[in-house]
Amino acid sequence: MTTGGSSELVRRPNGSTRATLLELLFDVVFVAALALVSMLIAERASWNGLAPVVIMLMAVWWTWSITSTTTDFYDPDQRPIQAILMVTMLGAVVTAAALAVDSHALVFAVGYVIPHLVRGVVLVGVLHRRRHMAEQRAARFLFWFVVSSFFWIGGALLPDGWPLTLWVVAVTIDYVSAAARYPTPGLGRVPFAQYEKTTEHLGERYQQFVILALGDIILVPTLEISRSEFTLARSAAFLSAFAAMLLLWQIYVLGAGDIVRTAAPRLLRRATRLAPYTHLIMLAGIVCTAAAFDLVVERPTGDTPRRWIALILGGPALALLGRTLFTYQILGTLPWHRVFWLLLLVAAMPWVGGWPPVLVAALVVLMLAGVVTGDALGGRSSRPRLRGRPG
Repeated sequence: MTTGGSSELVRRPNGSTRATLLELLFDVVFVAALALVSMLIAERASWNGLAPVVIMLMAVWWTWSITSTTTDFYDPDQRPIQAILMVTMLGAVVTAAALAVDSHALVFAVGYVIPHLVRGVVLVGVLHRRRHMAEQRAARFLFWFVVSSFFWIGGALLPDGWPLTLWVVAVTIDYVSAAARYPTPGLGRVPFAQYEKTTEHLGERYQQFVILALGDIILVPTLEISRSEFTLARSAAFLSAFAAMLLLWQIYVLGAGDIVRTAAPRLLRRATRLAPYTHLIMLAGIVCTAAAFDLVVERPTGDTPRRWIALILGGPALALLGRTLFTYQILGTLPWHRVFWLLLLVAAMPWVGGWPPVLVAALVVLMLAGVVTGDALGGRSSRPRLRGRPG
């Protein structure tokens, strides 16, 4: 562990791009929070009450995304950055513990807000008058998280009816301010050049996190089947969950890291700015897929409720949509075979209501296998473009 002098805090261009062990531990904590979100979605008997869960998912993901951007710009081996990671992990644990209980709104808000404020204060304090560019970057982030924190905390303190409204405002501020490059009075926006400083480290971090998150698709059903009898239908549902996890892994890894690690400055800048948003869609799909298989393993036979259909088919569709949008936004080309299967997943929803859940799950596996087959037969056409610079 290094001492963390401010002159060394910004990542060196020739430094290691490997994720540190503390970063991997950080990922595990957040994936556990995502697993809890999946179980909360599965437990909801209707769509009522789902909006707070969506906001919680967006908050959990944003904390991970911003912190990973921090450890890409700053050196994660430095003590101040390690302290930030530890505080953020604690905040994630507190946030996850408060997810399942509506009366814990203040605990959730504090668990979300404190790590962001601590990160900004530590970075601005350590970098003050030493690293002008890095200090301004940290100050921009801190300014906007201070603004949103009033709405996070205020929503938790006000009576019923207000928390959701103010939290929608708060999460909108967090996401929109980042998209606008954190325009701050007296400092302006984050320069485009800073987005081009992205290293292979960030691409590796996104890949690792999504792959760990995919494990929830089998983890959540495993917890369910461990409490149930191993019937033939339930075992088939469990195997479908395992197959879906592997197929979504294959769909994600095709060129994903290459896109984020591309050396072309324009593509790198675009990938860095868009990855948090497209990956949020992917993670929402993964979370819904895990919730769907939790339900299917619990009751694999009988009619499939409409809400279950939306989760079983919609979860993989969201994951596929996020991955397809990521490719399109970076490369400007659409993998049409993936679009075809995406539309087919959506089109199947009105027709499978009378099917047993295990059969709907099997249909999803077949469709995902179709996507992977399309990749193998001709969906890799966009890959060569990743290696060249734009004209």
